[in-house]
Amino acid sequence: MTLEEKTLQRPDGTIHYWIGGKHGAPLVVLTHGATVNHHEWDATIPLLTDRFRVLTWDVRGHGLSRPMPFLVREAEADLLALLDELKAEQSIFLGHSMGGNLHQELVFHHPERVKAMVFLDCTWNFQKLTAIETFSLRIAKPVFDIYPYKMLIDQSLAGTATSKASQDLLRASMQSLSKDEFVQIMMETSNCLHYEPGYPIGKPLLLMVGKNDWTGNIRKAMPAWAKVEPDCRFYIIPNAKHAANLDNPKFFHDKLLGFLEEQSN
Repeated sequence: MTLEEKTLQRPDGTIHYWIGGKHGAPLVVLTHGATVNHHEWDATIPLLTDRFRVLTWDVRGHGLSRPMPFLVREAEADLLALLDELKAEQSIFLGHSMGGNLHQELVFHHPERVKAMVFLDCTWNFQKLTAIETFSLRIAKPVFDIYPYKMLIDQSLAGTATSKASQDLLRASMQSLSKDEFVQIMMETSNCLHYEPGYPIGKPLLLMVGKNDWTGNIRKAMPAWAKVEPDCRFYIIPNAKHAANLDNPKFFHDKLLGFLEEQSN
């Protein structure tokens, strides 16, 4: 089933989103990673639309939702506005990397809107960072600034996906951004991080990470995160980097569909 493209006007621009699937079924919200767009989910959506209502979107500053600056708080407000527009009182959320960071902020501020959540290759917003991790965030922008843009994209892709087809899918969306947009997005994602000792999300969670995902501290943070959640399934996806849904789609989709089936009963 093809999703219907729609738009939502916001105070500083237009959000593009796509909606479809089974009417009256639970809503599953898919949010892409940083510097890419909704096409990340092209292989996943057809597996969901027979059983679920499906929403995907281009987060502000990405894809067709430009020119708008990517700002964490405004992006969270955009998502809440989309849910209100669709009259979705409670939904299931699937987020990759930055998409998962946004979803963590949504559930932190609006837990009543969340039924269950899936996080793919996503760091834990509420962890306590080490001194080295804090320093790495501090020096990231000067490092990005000295990189030629093509090299920055090439190195990002090499660490994100294994196959040329997967890299080409992501490259198209990255190259649609200017270097300033790319760097601004990457730096703004750190504004999702705030240490909340003793805080569990407390919803049914599915956490998945690529075995070979060495982006930031994700490979370390996700197992630690899983241990503090009372209702959590955690899987390491073999033969996969940061875009594990593209590197090993069979493993990813098997675990995703099984989890969604549990939540829809």
